[in-house]
Amino acid sequence: MDYSSYQHLLFERKEDGILLITINRPEVLNATNNRLHWELSRVWLDVADDAETNVVVVTGAGRAFSAGGDLEMIERMAGSANNIAGAWKEAGDIVYNMTNLDKPIISAINGVAVGAGLAVAFMADISIASEAMRITDGHLRLGVAAGDHAVIIWPLLCGMAKAKYYLLTADFIDGKEAERIGLVSLCVPADQLMPKAMEVARKLARGPQQAVRFTKRALNNWIRVAGPAFDASLALEMLGFFSNDLAEGVKAIREKRQPSFPGFK
Repeated sequence: MDYSSYQHLLFERKEDGILLITINRPEVLNATNNRLHWELSRVWLDVADDAETNVVVVTGAGRAFSAGGDLEMIERMAGSANNIAGAWKEAGDIVYNMTNLDKPIISAINGVAVGAGLAVAFMADISIASEAMRITDGHLRLGVAAGDHAVIIWPLLCGMAKAKYYLLTADFIDGKEAERIGLVSLCVPADQLMPKAMEVARKLARGPQQAVRFTKRALNNWIRVAGPAFDASLALEMLGFFSNDLAEGVKAIREKRQPSFPGFK
């Protein structure tokens, strides 16, 4: 498998059929621009066809996993039916292509994770957080409904009560709290993150591959059952890109202040 066409993902082959994928836009905390968003939707199909890979470990370059959507990309989407339709498809592909990939995915969440980056972090089969991790779903901060991955996976991970609290408030969560409420599989000190991720990857890669993949496939039927709820959430998120609330949300983030949303006043 040739991964040379990817611009913002780095690929490194490890022993035992482990593929390390690094999200690589560290100068902007690995925020997702149009190209990276497409790459995160597509790469799982290529991994599925990669006979040399048994397990994927995905992490971020530098001090962040991925700091959400690039604001310029979000502004280009605002009110543009064509741009919204493209992002809508890709956001769904990220979730469904990760779900349908039989090979296990491990996320090593090394810092901030928001938006599409958080979708990759939490749709992984095993998520390992650094104690330095800080995440928020972030959609409500922009003035749009929680979409991407949240509705399909958060209630399964941490229960409906916690999911509603954190998705409606967009409060930040650190690694220890995320482990406590079940949002991530493990939380470890920052200097132990990659060694632990590779240790788990080796355990899976050296196991019975058919049994590993069949177990993932069966467990992910719980996620597939929530597909209609996810599809609705994604559509409602995209509807928000036609609202005045989005413009205020983006402006407030740029100005590092609390937003004053005009909607429903």
